[in-house]
Amino acid sequence: MPTSLPSPPSDWSSFEIPLGFIHDALVGVLPWFPEQFVIHVYALAILLGIAVAITVSNYRLTARGAEPWIVIDLAIWAVVFGIVGSRIWHVATHPDDFFGEGKNTWNAFEPGSVWAVWEGGVAIFGAVLFGGLGVYIACRLAGLRFTAAVDAMAPTLLLAQAFGRLGNYFNQELFGLPTDLPWGLEIDRPNPAIPVGIPADALFHPTFLYEIIWLLAGFGVLMLIENRVSLGKVQSGIGKFLPVWPTFTRRDAWHWGKMVGLYAIWYGIGRAWFESIRLDPSETLFGIRSNVWGALLFILVGIIVIVVQTKRHPGIEPSVYLPGKEWTPDSAVDSDEIYTDDETGDGAGSTTPAPATSGASRK
Repeated sequence: MPTSLPSPPSDWSSFEIPLGFIHDALVGVLPWFPEQFVIHVYALAILLGIAVAITVSNYRLTARGAEPWIVIDLAIWAVVFGIVGSRIWHVATHPDDFFGEGKNTWNAFEPGSVWAVWEGGVAIFGAVLFGGLGVYIACRLAGLRFTAAVDAMAPTLLLAQAFGRLGNYFNQELFGLPTDLPWGLEIDRPNPAIPVGIPADALFHPTFLYEIIWLLAGFGVLMLIENRVSLGKVQSGIGKFLPVWPTFTRRDAWHWGKMVGLYAIWYGIGRAWFESIRLDPSETLFGIRSNVWGALLFILVGIIVIVVQTKRHPGIEPSVYLPGKEWTPDSAVDSDEIYTDDETGDGAGSTTPAPATSGASRK
C-alpha cells in the first residue's frame, strides 16, 4: 500500500497565458492591464463543477415538464449571487484576515483586500444561501415554481462541490490534522495553515478527498431516496411519535422543496465532521469552528424544511410552473399542401408541399 498521498507541485495551481501584443496595445490606455492572463486550476475545477451541475439539473427539470435548458437562466443568477455570498461568508468568518491595523481592507484589486477573490477564500454556505436567493429571483422572472427548481438543482450541488474540492487539492489547502494513515497527505512547507511545532515530515488527513467521496456518495443516496423512499405518518411503532416517518413501501415524490432538505442534512453531517478535523485557522464560538456551526444550522434547517413541507404539501406539485405561466411544446403542424398567391392562367392557385414545423410556446 502507498505510504502517503502526494500533493501536486505548487506551480501546478495556476498557469499563465502571455497577452503579448494585446498588452502592448492597451497598456497605454489601461496602465493596469496585465502582461499575462493567469488561470487558476481551482477556478477551472469550479467551472467544471458548475457545468456538470447545470447539465444534470437540466435533465431533472425537463423530466418534470420544464422548458429545455431554462436552467441556464437560473444558473446565471445563482452563480452571480453565489460568488458574492460565498465571499461575504468567508470574510465574515475570517475577520482578522481583512480588518485591523495594517490590513488592506477595501483597496480593490489589491492583495489582502476583501475583493481579492483570486487569492482564495470562498465559502459554500454563503454560496448556497445567496445562490438560492438568485434562483428565487430568476424563478419569478421565468414563471417557474421555486420549490420545483431547487428540488431539481439541490442534489447536483453535491456534484459541483465535489469538483470544486479538486481545486483545494491543487492549492494544497483545507487539509486536516496530522495522521499516520497510509493515505496521509503530503503538504509543501512553508504553509501558513500548519501551526508551529508540527514536525516537518508530518502527513495530514486529505479532507478534500474525504469530502469528495462523501459528496459523490450523497448524490447517489439522494437519488435512491427520491425514487424509493416515501414520507408520511405511520400508525404504529416509533413512527407514531414523530411528525413524519420514512417508509420503503411505495415511491413518493420529493417535491415542494424536500430535496433541498435532504441535501442540507447530508451535506451538513459530512461538513460538520470534516470541518472539525481541519487544521487551518478559523473563527470559533464556544470553542467550535464557525463552519461547524454553519453545518449544524444546515442540518436543522433541512429537518425543518422536510417536516414542514411534508405536512403542508403531502402530494406532488401540480406543475413546475406557476399558474398561468405553463410551457408546452407546440404540436407539430403537418399539411400536404399550401396555397400560394401566384395565379395561373385559369385563376387557380398552385400548390407546393409544406414541411412540418414545430416550435415552443408559453401559455
